[in-house]
Amino acid sequence: LFCFKKESSFDLYETIFTNNWREVEKPYTIAVWLLLASIAKIVFHISKKISDIFPDSSLLIIIGLVLGVGLKLYHVDDHLFTLESTAFFLYLLPPIIFDAGYFMPNRALFENFGSILVFAVIGTIWNTLAIGASLYALGEFGLFSVQFSIFEIFLFSALISAVDPVAVIAVFEEIHVNELLFITVFGESLFNDGISVVLYNVFKKFTLIGADKLIVTDYVACGASFFVIGLGGAAIGLIYAFVVSFITKYTEKVKVLNPIFIFVIPYIAYLSAEMFGLSSIMAIVACGMAMKQYVKGNISHTAITSVKYFTKMLAQICETVIFMFLGLSTISSHHHWDFAFIALTIIFCMIYRSIGVIIQCAILNRFRKRQFSAVDQFVMAYGGLRGAIAFGLVVSMPEQIQAKSMFTTACIAVIYFTVFLQGMSIRPLVNFLKIEREDLEGPTMIQSVYMKYFDYTMAGVEDIAGQKGHNSIRDTFERLNATILRPLLMRDEKRRGFDASKIVRAYMKITLKEAMQAANSGKLFLDHEELPQKTSLLDRKLRELRASGSEVEEDGSDIEDDYMREIIGSGHGHGSTSNITEVSYEFIPVGDPLN
Repeated sequence: LFCFKKESSFDLYETIFTNNWREVEKPYTIAVWLLLASIAKIVFHISKKISDIFPDSSLLIIIGLVLGVGLKLYHVDDHLFTLESTAFFLYLLPPIIFDAGYFMPNRALFENFGSILVFAVIGTIWNTLAIGASLYALGEFGLFSVQFSIFEIFLFSALISAVDPVAVIAVFEEIHVNELLFITVFGESLFNDGISVVLYNVFKKFTLIGADKLIVTDYVACGASFFVIGLGGAAIGLIYAFVVSFITKYTEKVKVLNPIFIFVIPYIAYLSAEMFGLSSIMAIVACGMAMKQYVKGNISHTAITSVKYFTKMLAQICETVIFMFLGLSTISSHHHWDFAFIALTIIFCMIYRSIGVIIQCAILNRFRKRQFSAVDQFVMAYGGLRGAIAFGLVVSMPEQIQAKSMFTTACIAVIYFTVFLQGMSIRPLVNFLKIEREDLEGPTMIQSVYMKYFDYTMAGVEDIAGQKGHNSIRDTFERLNATILRPLLMRDEKRRGFDASKIVRAYMKITLKEAMQAANSGKLFLDHEELPQKTSLLDRKLRELRASGSEVEEDGSDIEDDYMREIIGSGHGHGSTSNITEVSYEFIPVGDPLN
């Protein structure tokens, strides 16, 4: 009888409480990873001293390293904390690249597009060939413990040339460096990733074919494919950008679906480029940059803000997970330590990047009005950190490559060196060198509006002189935009021969900034002496905000939503815009011409 009761008790326990770990293992693991990553980011920023000294990426690597040691001690299966190349390229990388493309300051980018293209294309090719050739030459003398073919080492040099200056950009944003340096480093890192992946795939094909089986036509096809892959990816991105813009034009009745189209269609562009063997990075970058102004004109301000912060959140989470996996891979990956190979790789990366930056800047300065200073060149050379792209590419390297373990170890060592040493020292160096800063106050209203007029004037001067500079190209695009693209892709947009909306947007941006400053002054309830100036000014600007409707902010800063949120938040307990407008309406006379 006792045995019967024990068995029944056991059955009852099993009936009520079950363990279905195998069914929820993958989603549960993903959820825990995301939770740990988010908590880690919060903890880092609790102490300002720590966040000022250490870049986020370095702290995340340390967390991953500690977790890796703990999991190893408990003999946890390696597959639970090993980053697969498929997961990296199909799920973690797209949000990061889309975030960079969508929030890229387009005007600054295209004003410096030639210089950025030189650094991204010529610079990446130079680094790949120089690093690869140097390591191969030394390898021929038997300096390294593992032998490799010429295409295998070029495969490695292509991935190690991918820069990821996350820490540098974070410092730049905080201390407000000049726009030229910021956009050059930002743009170069973005397009450099795409070029590095293209070169990686080319050398990967050569490695799989074998150097002894290659013929002349293979090399010719390699040169052609370099441009076809890059430009083809950009073309796919532009096509999908027009698709998402056109679809959001007709979503006024179903606004809740807007974010779905905005996130899913660029991701489909990425997958489509990957499917056809084109540059998926260039596809999603081009899609994000091209769709921005049209999509923001078709959706509400609430949706714009939601898209902005969800995009940032997704990119931050993916980046956090990647760097934590990087720390874990230090423990879980199969390593082959070769001190000579690692040390020489780090030295060559620094030397050849510095040489490339100096030579390219010397050439570009002969054709630029605003030149790169010696300090700018030093920061650009020093800011060549390696990170997510390099790690993802080395993980996806074919298993048949004998030196893969050595390449993996060297790649992780280079990332550690650049993220910790260069990432931690970039802030004090920038402050010590007294690098030129951006004007925090920004242009006045009259300066901003007249700069728009100046653009059109310079385009006319170039046309009269028979030259085609960037002003003429911009003017041609704006006319195409005003007559065809905006009416086709945006709601309530009429066809016109001249688009003056940039002047209007410049005016709106300055007036909204002044409205925010007035609201943040701490005096929402104004006395009679301040009434004629501040109250009426704030009221007028708030009305202009409402009347602006779906005006598009050209630099992607969502300034209208940010300013309104700051205005609302500065009300000292008045938690809505109605409180502000009531203050201003209360003292405006009935016959005020502003009404």
